[in-house]
Amino acid sequence: MTLFTLIAKRLLVGVVILFVVSALIFIGTEILPGDVAQAILGQGATPELLENVRVRLGLNDPAPVRYFRWLGNLLSGNLGASMVSGADIGQLLGERIWNTVMLAGVTALIAVPLAIGLGLLSAIKPNSLTDRAISVVSLSLISLPDFLIAIVLVMIFAVKLGWLPAIANLRPGQDFFTVARMMVLPVTVLVFTVLAHMVRMTRTAVINVLSSPATEMAILKGVPRWRLLLVHALPNALAPIANVVALNLAFLISGIVVVETLFNFSGLGRLMVESVSTRDIPLVQVCAMIFCTVYVLLNLLADIVAIVSNPRLRYPK
Repeated sequence: MTLFTLIAKRLLVGVVILFVVSALIFIGTEILPGDVAQAILGQGATPELLENVRVRLGLNDPAPVRYFRWLGNLLSGNLGASMVSGADIGQLLGERIWNTVMLAGVTALIAVPLAIGLGLLSAIKPNSLTDRAISVVSLSLISLPDFLIAIVLVMIFAVKLGWLPAIANLRPGQDFFTVARMMVLPVTVLVFTVLAHMVRMTRTAVINVLSSPATEMAILKGVPRWRLLLVHALPNALAPIANVVALNLAFLISGIVVVETLFNFSGLGRLMVESVSTRDIPLVQVCAMIFCTVYVLLNLLADIVAIVSNPRLRYPK
């Protein structure tokens, strides 16, 4: 089976998964408790007004009709309008998406190099004091939920010491240092959330390469330790490391929703939470679809990286 065929099959599976996900998102928003028209007009609305809103928004149509209409609009790039404010969803998403991308991008730029560096440091001398310290910290971070880490950091650095703001309410026109100061705590929480898994995987992958016969032969020939690690071990361990990096960046999506809500960060995750509370169904559906699409794409990327880097996966039994 050729590499192109395997990748094409994975991409086809990804498309099918996205269609299934879209159906699950639609079903999930359908079973939300409450009445959309009532949420829009308030408790004092008359039955006639409620019915007019339901007709105008197509809420009386059968669920399959509304699903395929929504999916068709989504595929054509028509995101629709907010049920609550009537604003175009594309405009509502514009600035929020860039804030979320900035938050995730800064987190990745810090977490990935730091995880690889700590993993290499831990793998140089297995079972040493440094290795054990890194392992203890990594296992502790894996065990702690992101919201608990956020609460502890806010209590220490915002409440007790007063060094950093407890909320990250970004607004247009703020200078770089103000934005950077407000992003320190959210980025730190997200880095702690994804760092541990990548450190553990980097350590395991590098140790496996260092214990191979080829590496042992290089040691006997007197190859310097730094050259052995950077030139021989790390390139051969990049495949599993890249795979776990992609998977953890996908996992980062759920952490972003929690962190943006806790820190009042004006991103896509907070927008989705606010839309759920106001029963703004079209906005909830689009936000959820964006998060799910990114998650599926990152998992596909991890799968493709594994296939490209490991020839044995191209010949399944």
